[in-house]
Parts: sequence; C-alpha cells; structure tokens
Amino acid sequence: MDNSREQRLLRLSIVVTFIVGAACVAVGLWMRSQAIAFDGFYSLVDVVLTAGSLMVSHLVTSEGSRRFQFGYWHLEPLLLVFNASVLTAICSYAAYTALHGLLTGGHELAFGLGVAWAAVMGVVSLAMAIYMHRSAVQLSSALLQLDANGWFIGGGISVAVLVGFAIGLVIEGGSLDAWTRYIDSTVLLLIIVVLLPLPLGSLWHALREVLQVAPDDLDTRVRAVMGALVHERGYLGFSSYVAKIGRMRFIDIHILVDPSRPLGAMAQIDDVRSEIAHRLGSDIRAEWLTIVFTGKREWL
Repeated sequence: MDNSREQRLLRLSIVVTFIVGAACVAVGLWMRSQAIAFDGFYSLVDVVLTAGSLMVSHLVTSEGSRRFQFGYWHLEPLLLVFNASVLTAICSYAAYTALHGLLTGGHELAFGLGVAWAAVMGVVSLAMAIYMHRSAVQLSSALLQLDANGWFIGGGISVAVLVGFAIGLVIEGGSLDAWTRYIDSTVLLLIIVVLLPLPLGSLWHALREVLQVAPDDLDTRVRAVMGALVHERGYLGFSSYVAKIGRMRFIDIHILVDPSRPLGAMAQIDDVRSEIAHRLGSDIRAEWLTIVFTGKREWL
C-alpha cells in the first residue's frame, strides 16, 4: 500500500475538516441551531481523531522495535475502537440535547440562511466523502475508510438539515407556524437515529480485531488449503490459527508428520512452505505466515 499517499490524504482531510468544523460551530451558535452546531462540533472532534489516524499510519509502516517485536499493527484496531466510541458518545449526547430542546418548547430560527448554509456544507462533505472512499478502496486503507465514514456522516447531517429547514421555510408564517420552533431539535434527533448505527458498526468490527476473533473467510480458506495438502502428501494432520489485526493477517500452521518418515532436505521443506503460501495467495506485506512441522501431536 502507498502509505505516503494515505498520509497526504489524511493531512488534507484534517485541514478541510477543521475549516468546515470551525465555520459550522460559529454559524450554528450565531443562528442558535442545534443541528448546525452539532455538525461543526462533530467535525472538530473528527480533526483530533484523524490526526490520531495519521500518527498510526506512520507507525504501522515501521518495522517495530524490541518492545513491539510484531510491529504496531494492533494500534490500528485500537484507534478504531477509540474513534467509534467517541463518535457514539457524541451522538448520544446530541440525542439528549435534541430531546431536551423538544421538551422545553424549541426555539425560532432563520430558516433561509440555514438552508443556504446546509446546501454548501452538504456539497463539501459529500464530495470529500466520495473522494476519501475511493482512495480507501484503491489503497485498502481502513484509516481512510474511517475518515470517509466521518465525511459521509457530516454530509448526511447537512442534507438532513437542508430538508428540515426547507420544510420550516415553507410552513413558516402559515397555519403550522407554531411547529417551526421544534424543527431544529427534531432534525437533530432524526439525524442521530439514522447515523448512530455507523459508529456502533465500526466499534463492533474493531472490537472483533482487538479480541482477535478469527475471520471466517480466512479461517475457511486456510483449512481448505491445508486439508487438501495434507491429503495429497500423506501427512497425519494439521492445526491452523488465524487472526486479523488492522491491515495485517496472522496465519499459524502446524503440520503433523510421521516421525519415522524423513521430511527431506531443508530445501524440500521450504518448497512445501512456498507451495502452501502460493495456494493461500499469501502476500508477505499483508500476512504474518508461520508454518511448523512436528512429529508430536501435542505440538499441534
């Protein structure tokens, strides 16, 4: 993966997010709009989270140290857990704020200005979301996808504000004018209900990696490959252990052989390892592959 490009994109996102967030907070406070202020506050928090992603992106490309001999791959899912937890907390607090606003009678807004502002922010956020998502797919980067998710959420907030404020602009001054005081809080509450599953979903997937839950697809592939190879070569059995931590996949394979049957020269043993790696489609840059031969079943 091109980590230098990943880091450049994260820096770009940090700058744009800070500008958008500061502007939204200022406009939201000036207009007394909970939804717009929440959008800005969310963006400013996202600046800190994206900066953390940038730091992790630097670390995971390093070779590790004596203290972290397997590298820093574990930091990526830990960061995802932290980011998703923070976003979940923000959304939960925003839901409380929206409910409080509804129960205390709401407030008046300048809907025309709100519609114009939401339209501009929606275009910027969705454009950044699409750009970062495409880059994440090209580079297979979980960090860029996390950032893209943040922009998608920001764009969704802006679109929801746009629709809600447009409705307020239409009914303002008419028979439903009394209900316009509740539009801002209602829009914010609907935004939270729709978008809260996003950080919760990210939190669940990241926790699976932190807990080293074996990925089903990788486990099935390794077992299928090793089952066929053991049958073809007449080995007595095998055991396999897999885990995915960040962008690194760990595969540990133990092969049980007949102690009375010579394995052959080291070159032949390495040929078997190469064949297994080839069948698995292993990429040394994305997998930590260990293959051990033993004549004792207790070592499996």
